[in-house]
Amino acid sequence: MGFFNSILSKLGIGKAEAAPAESPAAEATSTVSAPATAAITVVDVVAQLEEREKSNPQKLNWRTSIVDLLKLLELDSSFSARKELAIELGCPAEYMDDSASMNIWLHKTVLARIAENGGNIPQELLS
Repeated sequence: MGFFNSILSKLGIGKAEAAPAESPAAEATSTVSAPATAAITVVDVVAQLEEREKSNPQKLNWRTSIVDLLKLLELDSSFSARKELAIELGCPAEYMDDSASMNIWLHKTVLARIAENGGNIPQELLS
């Protein structure tokens, strides 16, 4: 499992990845079958993170900091872990040598990818 999948897992996103298979009887009676589409369950990410924030003794600013977001999710927030995540998500090379630029890119990208996978992220956190 990749680092980003660990983030999704902590948020409860993507646990039911496989759609239930149709029974053989249903297949036999269908004449035209539509392509299977996996329904994405929307998860209120902000509510989850705010709830975690209440019980966390540290004052974390997860809305703007990838380090704080990872800490709140109880994931490794070290530079090496963030670099691994940046590589996994395809961070442009010009950001990789500057940790501040990489962190800003990572935070925006992680939130956008969470939204793509069914996380309800407000627009103001995505821009």
